[in-house]
Amino acid sequence: MTVESIQYSLKDRVATIRIDDGKRNALSPGVIREIYRALDRAESDRASVIITGRESVFSAGFDLNVMKHGGMDAVRMLRMGYSLTARILAYPFPVIAACNGHALAMGVFMMLSADYVIGSRGDFKIAANEVSIGLAMPRVAAAMLHHRLNPAAYQRAVTLSDYFDVESALRAGFFDELVDPVDLMSRAETRAGEFGKLDANAHTASKRRIRRALIRRIRLGVPLDLLDAIWMGLRGVRPK
Repeated sequence: MTVESIQYSLKDRVATIRIDDGKRNALSPGVIREIYRALDRAESDRASVIITGRESVFSAGFDLNVMKHGGMDAVRMLRMGYSLTARILAYPFPVIAACNGHALAMGVFMMLSADYVIGSRGDFKIAANEVSIGLAMPRVAAAMLHHRLNPAAYQRAVTLSDYFDVESALRAGFFDELVDPVDLMSRAETRAGEFGKLDANAHTASKRRIRRALIRRIRLGVPLDLLDAIWMGLRGVRPK
């Protein structure tokens, strides 16, 4: 399946969802919609999932062109994107994020929704940069950072828009492990195969049990974050 910037492939009950727009892998409404469809297809295939990007870029986050224009397209993009975190967190089979390089803002929050995150060594930056572009950290975004990061890194990520290199990102909790770029996908496939041997019912029940409060927090936070975005739009506030 290839629609816009999303490719779907299935092998040995492991579905790979690759984001590749040839640029920064911006999460536009169309791209986010196709990620949902790919997840639905993978679930129908009863497959573990690997979410990955293109060379040197996992995702730079929401499409800023859509954000700048505002209106309902921007609101829909935010709603689908924030809700995507809950969709991935509750996905009934193992999910691995294979981070090819830079990950920013919504790209980070999507990555942190996975069960296991593999980073790629290189001169890459990982950041939730909302504050640096003049936006208060959304509730959903803060919840995802809190879910994975150690306390000190969480404070720096949220309040200071700290940019993490890959080694500090590993220590902070963004990644579970780091590998060389040439080994990224083979390692992700190996881990997906290992995780796929788990009892599926026990895996699903366990992840949803320990994430119930987080998923509820996200679902309650989405409309509040949308109201904030609409209010900022009415006041003429736009990302810099």
